[in-house]
Amino acid sequence: MATNVGTNVLSLRIDGELLDRLRQHAAKRGMNVQDYVVRTLIRDDFDERFKTAVDETEKFYGVP
Repeated sequence: MATNVGTNVLSLRIDGELLDRLRQHAAKRGMNVQDYVVRTLIRDDFDERFKTAVDETEKFYGVP
């Protein structure tokens, strides 16, 4: 039985400085920005790192 895997589009608005940093990181790996971001998102430790970033942001802004 084949699994039908759909795709979705994620659109991001980011500032120029962050985009430049992403371009630099991607270039070091011989990738374009889109592929670099996708690879980062599928890394095994992404969920843990993302949760940590959210927790730190909430602490910074005083979110209960």
